[in-house]
Amino acid sequence: SGSTSVPNFLQNAIMQRITQQALRRLAPTVASQRLAVPAVTSLGRVRCFAGPQDVLDKYAALNAKSGGSSAAPKPSVSSGSPEEVLALLQQFQDEVVSTNWADYLNLVYSGPFWQAKFEELEASAAPFAGNDSVAQKLSEVQELMDVLYQCEDVRDHVNELCELATRASGLMGTGYAAGEKVENIDEHAQLCAQTYQELLSKHPDYKPKIEQTIGHGLAVLRQKHKFKFASMHRYFF
Repeated sequence: SGSTSVPNFLQNAIMQRITQQALRRLAPTVASQRLAVPAVTSLGRVRCFAGPQDVLDKYAALNAKSGGSSAAPKPSVSSGSPEEVLALLQQFQDEVVSTNWADYLNLVYSGPFWQAKFEELEASAAPFAGNDSVAQKLSEVQELMDVLYQCEDVRDHVNELCELATRASGLMGTGYAAGEKVENIDEHAQLCAQTYQELLSKHPDYKPKIEQTIGHGLAVLRQKHKFKFASMHRYFF
C-alpha cells in the first residue's frame, strides 16, 4: 500500500498550530491589573477626561528653565472691522472642521497652534461682542473646540485600552510574553460609550466628527472586548 503525502498547506497549518500550543505552554502566568477610571473634569476648555498638563504650559515651563519668561504672551486685540474678524473666525472653523480628528498625530502637532490661534481670535472678537454675527460665529467656534477636545480625550483613552488589550494577548496573540490584563475594562468601555451618547445628544451638528473619532474608536475596542453601545452594529461587528 502506498503512503499518502500530506499537502504543503496542511503541513504548514499543523506546524503553526503546534507552535502556538507550545508558546502557550511556555507562557508564564499573566497577572492582571485594574486601570483607574478617568475622572470627568474641565480644564480650560471643556474636556472629558483629566489628562496631562497642557502642552503650552509645558513649553512655558521649559522656557522658564532655560532662562526665558514663564508667562505666556497675551493675545493682542486686532483693530480690524467686524467683517474681518468674522472672516478669520470662519476660516479657522473651516480648517478645524475639515481636519481628520481620528489622526491623533495631526492633532498632537496642530493642537497647540489651534489653541493659540483660538485665544487670539477670542481677543480679536471681544470688542465686537455686540455684533450679532460675530457673537454667533464665536459661539459656534467655541462649541467646535469643546467638541474637539472631548472627542480627542475619549479617543486617546480608547486607544490606550486597545493597546493594553493587544499587549495582554501576547506575541501574535499566542499568549507568550503577555502583558497584564485590565480587569475592569468593561467599566472603561461603558464610560466611553456613555460619553459618546452624551456628546451625540448635546452636539448633534458634529455627529460626523464624533463618529469619526469616538464611534470608530469604540468599534475598534469592541474587537478586543465585547460590550454594547448604541451604534455598534453600524460597524458590522
